[in-house]
Amino acid sequence: MEPEDILGQLNEPQREAVTSGANPVMVLAGAGSGKTRVLVHRIAWLIGVDNISPFNVFAVTFTNKAANEMRERISEMLGLETRGMWVGTFHGLAHKFLRLHWKEAGLEQGFQVLDSSDQHRQIKKIIKEQNLDESYYPPKEVQWFINSQKDLGLRAKQVKEDTGKKQHIQLYKDYEQRCARSGLVDFGELLLCCYETLSKNNDLLGHYQQRFKNILVDEFQDTNEIQYQMIKLLSGAHGSAFVVGDDDQSIYRWRGANSANMSRFQTEFVDTRVIKMEQNYRSTKTILAAANAVIANNDKRLEKTLWTSAEEGPQIKLVANYDEYEEAHNIIDTIQAKSKSVGLNNIAVLYRSNAQSRVIEEALLQQAIPYRVYGGFRFFDRAEVKDALAYLRLSVNQNDDLAFERASSMPPKGLGAKTLGDIQSFARTEGVSLFVGASQLLEHSLISGRAKNAVHDFVAQIQKLKSETENKPLKEQFETAIHLSGLINFLQQKKSEQSATKIDNIMELINAAHGYRPLLDGDEITPLESFLSHAALESGDNQASEWQDSVQLMTMHSAKGLEFPLVFIAGMEDGLFPHQRSQIEVGGLEEERRLCYVAITRSMRELYISYANQRLTHGLTNYSRPSRFLYEIPEELIDEVSNQGVLSNSTKTTHKRPSNNKSSSLLGQRICHHVFGEGIVIAIEGDGDNTRAQINFETEGTKWLVLSYTKLNLM
Repeated sequence: MEPEDILGQLNEPQREAVTSGANPVMVLAGAGSGKTRVLVHRIAWLIGVDNISPFNVFAVTFTNKAANEMRERISEMLGLETRGMWVGTFHGLAHKFLRLHWKEAGLEQGFQVLDSSDQHRQIKKIIKEQNLDESYYPPKEVQWFINSQKDLGLRAKQVKEDTGKKQHIQLYKDYEQRCARSGLVDFGELLLCCYETLSKNNDLLGHYQQRFKNILVDEFQDTNEIQYQMIKLLSGAHGSAFVVGDDDQSIYRWRGANSANMSRFQTEFVDTRVIKMEQNYRSTKTILAAANAVIANNDKRLEKTLWTSAEEGPQIKLVANYDEYEEAHNIIDTIQAKSKSVGLNNIAVLYRSNAQSRVIEEALLQQAIPYRVYGGFRFFDRAEVKDALAYLRLSVNQNDDLAFERASSMPPKGLGAKTLGDIQSFARTEGVSLFVGASQLLEHSLISGRAKNAVHDFVAQIQKLKSETENKPLKEQFETAIHLSGLINFLQQKKSEQSATKIDNIMELINAAHGYRPLLDGDEITPLESFLSHAALESGDNQASEWQDSVQLMTMHSAKGLEFPLVFIAGMEDGLFPHQRSQIEVGGLEEERRLCYVAITRSMRELYISYANQRLTHGLTNYSRPSRFLYEIPEELIDEVSNQGVLSNSTKTTHKRPSNNKSSSLLGQRICHHVFGEGIVIAIEGDGDNTRAQINFETEGTKWLVLSYTKLNLM
């Protein structure tokens, strides 16, 4: 391939990135600047010009959708079969590594990947077995604790003792032992186990460092500690990692992402070359000017300014509303007016909290406008799909206790809670899995009556499934499992629309099996084992339905990476966005501002921002003020739209900006009040003697105080 075939459509910074040499490179890629194109063209350059083998490239991103798109584009450019290339997500590539090196990792060859919901069930089960009170040890909280420690690269024995977390650490230890016994590996374990295996085996590490001299990472700002350390380990002392990211779009701190990894990369990777990609190919000048103005208020960011050669574009429309119902109806009225010229698929409504969608959905339904909640339940997350897969999981791995519990209870087969409890107790005493425990109870006649018949029939059902699916094509294995499970007959008896939909979902598994291509060739893993792991990994991705023209509803977090000609941002109110919690967390307000930057830059041409003067929250009416982020957008970029709603004044709303008085400097400060104690100032409004502050007190909650009548001492 000729160099110009690869570089022809690229701008100067993109060319510089694609042709960069062997040193570590960090591409600071602003929103809409073509980062995916640069990654794909960089890989094409390595293979087509530098003559690097496709199998010596290690390219990692964060979603299966992005990884598939990358593989497809590489294949189109170079005419290569990309199946054997190491291009995928962190979890997907770690899974591939562990399948190849299960012995070195100390795993069973047929280990099963545990998805998030099954991990939760496993933890809940352990808490119950230990007679712990779930109100003190909520399973979700324990799950978060375990996952966050794994994201930091810590085993239970390595977690620092904390008086308030002793029981959490013990539960982590018990959970580790349970997973090891059952041959289960959760998402966090994939990365941690992969990292530990490489760290402890110098020969293996040397092999992969020599093989993967070209490491490429997408969305680097979203990496957590274990992911960062993985890249650092594979790169070695003289590696040439090529990372692409934008610290201004780092919005996943709540799941361990660390935007500081970009600054850290510059200091820890020797002779790092930084390339800025600031030309935006998505949005108008107006949209970019607003986004630049908002994000400029964040400290400790890597400096860059987005620009475009596109048109100025229309002003941003700002709409004030009486409440959330009027807000929803104003949004829908605008959608109806513009849908013929724009198309419903090109319209997105963004909101900070999932709970906001309900009112908007109601308004859409009333007007019979089709819509889709982007990021709703995914295919492999649906209960009926999990039920069907549980039979196959148990036939493959009879140590999988979670699959035993799910398959034994759906459809109901007379194996009730008491019988299951007896099996669990026996298995725990004997140190065996539930399936083995059930088999031994039958063998030694330790169970009788109806319970004996139910357990016998279920064990026989799984044994029959195992024998009838061995060495069969994957599609036939699924057909057999679905038939023997009895799920279809059970759902057909319900004769409801919901059960019909569930049947369709179960039957879709056969189509999925028919078109599935295994991860690895050879004898390392059977196609069925590969598919089951694939299903667990895929459950973290969004499944888009593309067959119907519809408005897209989504949270701002879900919108990252997407773009639409017409975007609505709803609920732009202090306390909602930025969220109230963020205003009392260290770094929380900066993260919310990055989220605002992401939301604004989803718009290609038109942007509507709305807020409500009052909103029902948890059954109470809250009176709110416009988001502080609105005041950071230059006034000349905003067109304030008058409301014609029946509940609001139809006169034009005045967009007042906070004055630069001394009281504004209190924002974010810790203060002390002689009655209410210590707190943090989370909002300031008004002028002169009427200035008041909203303060979140540690013991008294949130209160509004007029500053001219209040003495506050700075801490």
